[in-house]
Amino acid sequence: MSPSLVLVEMGCQTMVNFALIGPLGWSELLIIFFIILIVFGPRKLPEVADALGKSIQKFKKASREVQNEIEIGGEDNKKNTDLKG
Repeated sequence: MSPSLVLVEMGCQTMVNFALIGPLGWSELLIIFFIILIVFGPRKLPEVADALGKSIQKFKKASREVQNEIEIGGEDNKKNTDLKG
């Protein structure tokens, strides 16, 4: 999970907490959705959502690859130190 986006459940209300913006409730998210709908229009909205989804997928894949490279680098350093010591 990303440190900048956290879902907070309080009773029957769920809020989205962004690090820089603060907590957003369902009413705020609904207003944002309607603004996006007005700006892009109902015909363009599926394309925008698809592009956003693909971008998020690519970002997650890239972050996993970087994390794997860091872990592999740490393991290589351990092996080199064990061989020297």
